[in-house]
Amino acid sequence: MMLRKLQCAFLLMISMLLVVPQVQAASRAEIDAKVQEALSSLYKTSSSAKRLSQKAAGVLVFPEVIKAGFGIGGEYGEGALLRGGKTSGYYNVVSASVGLQFGAQLKAEVILFMTKDAMNKFLNSDGWEAGVDGSVAVATLGAGGEIDSNTAQQPIIGFIFSNKGLMYNLTLEGAKISKIDR
Repeated sequence: MMLRKLQCAFLLMISMLLVVPQVQAASRAEIDAKVQEALSSLYKTSSSAKRLSQKAAGVLVFPEVIKAGFGIGGEYGEGALLRGGKTSGYYNVVSASVGLQFGAQLKAEVILFMTKDAMNKFLNSDGWEAGVDGSVAVATLGAGGEIDSNTAQQPIIGFIFSNKGLMYNLTLEGAKISKIDR
């Protein structure tokens, strides 16, 4: 009986991960508004994130990434790529994982392409995978809310945060990012 309940819960979770994002796809205006809100939240947490964003060749923002798991997990989110402060395209992020996990989480992810070369590799890919097509240095904050100098010099820098601030010990590795039509 317990095994049957676990199987049902697993099937329900997989169904939600596969169907819900398609049913609740956001419009351009909704994504753009949430992107600006997420960036404002990040900049309140770290002034160095704002300074780096202003120097970046591109800023990819996923304001709401939903991660859920019950043994097997996945995550999904939609966002926008900003170049020169303007939206230049819409993207989704998808990943799957296996291991000890249970529950759900909502987070935001911001990826800064600090060089034109890193930006061009992303733009010219047919589905870009973090850690495979480009290594992402996930930012952590030191004293005074500053990013360590080694991270600040990387070609691709990622921030993972929630309404509670920057999150630590998380990774973007294995996340597949693809262009979507909006």
